[in-house]
Amino acid sequence: MSEPSIFTRILDGDIPSEIIAETENVFAIRDIAPQAPVHLLVIPKSADYRNVVELAAGDPALLAEMVGLANTLAAEHTDGDFRLIFNTGPNAGQTVFHVHAHVLGGGLEEHTL
Repeated sequence: MSEPSIFTRILDGDIPSEIIAETENVFAIRDIAPQAPVHLLVIPKSADYRNVVELAAGDPALLAEMVGLANTLAAEHTDGDFRLIFNTGPNAGQTVFHVHAHVLGGGLEEHTL
């Protein structure tokens, strides 16, 4: 059995972090290395899915719950506009293989895709 992810350890209280929002199945924290004025992580409490592709195939309702919490957080912490990013695979920058979404906002207008 593999070691629990850092997110599971945060949720279990083994690693200190402020949970800024929570639902029955999802929680959110601030990113420790922010890439934008607002950089939050939305994370399922279950570690069953390594990436967003697995999550979408296995539990689309949980994915929808993550997007809903991201929207709520953006309304509270930014002007409601936000970028939602899922890194999938090490070559795409994924370093924790417990699916999570990056919510970025607050002054991103000069960084458009």
